[in-house]
Amino acid sequence: MTTDEDLRYDVSDQIAEISLARPPVNALSFSLIEQLVAALRRAAADENVRAVVLTSALPRRFSAGLDLGTMLGKSATEMRRLLDKLYVELADAQYNLGKPSIAAVGGSARGGGMTLAISCDVLLAGASASFGYPEIDLGLVPAIHFVHLPRIVGRHRAFELLFSARTFGADEAFSLGLVSRIVPDDKVRDEARAMARVFATKSRTTMRLGRAAFMRVNDRDYRRGIGDAVENFCNVAATADAQEGVRAFIEKRSPSW
Repeated sequence: MTTDEDLRYDVSDQIAEISLARPPVNALSFSLIEQLVAALRRAAADENVRAVVLTSALPRRFSAGLDLGTMLGKSATEMRRLLDKLYVELADAQYNLGKPSIAAVGGSARGGGMTLAISCDVLLAGASASFGYPEIDLGLVPAIHFVHLPRIVGRHRAFELLFSARTFGADEAFSLGLVSRIVPDDKVRDEARAMARVFATKSRTTMRLGRAAFMRVNDRDYRRGIGDAVENFCNVAATADAQEGVRAFIEKRSPSW
């Protein structure tokens, strides 16, 4: 096992397991995103790895999304550097992975945590997992989800989820097509590894070529939309309302807009 500051990387049975490990809620700092992208690229380059599982080392937490403290006082240009890492580099790392990736969500996933989970090829959720896009309550926009969520759940349901900021459970996520399978809370990691082992039995060459074809067919619009998503998020994040919303959340008060 390799342990970075906020992430663990382990390979066994031809499966690379990448575990987010930044207490208390796996908030996404620039460093954690950088470590995750590096771990995915490491798995891509390792011929011994046949599948990847992305999970959390923290109980009942997958990821709360971006570390809001890193956003205070940042210009659009400074925010763009962070979003290029989360949106562009993460998408490129997953696109070029060459082997299947499975998100094992055993707790809460919010905002940027949703970005991590949905970047994977398959998403397993524990029965009590919860999901949500809280950005609008902070004066921000979940820009990357504008690109793909309407294609998954439909335009009108996507708008309601993205602009209400409400949380929803695994059952609803499954019914919407966001989650591939619901499993018992204490079996999320085991089920993800079992699925990874199934993928690992397939022809390495066929899996690589087949997945590449699948990605080309399904991700063209997503990859084209990433640049706009970065621009949209950064422009909103630099506004006075966004800065007030983030500051209010950190200070545990209602924003004054």
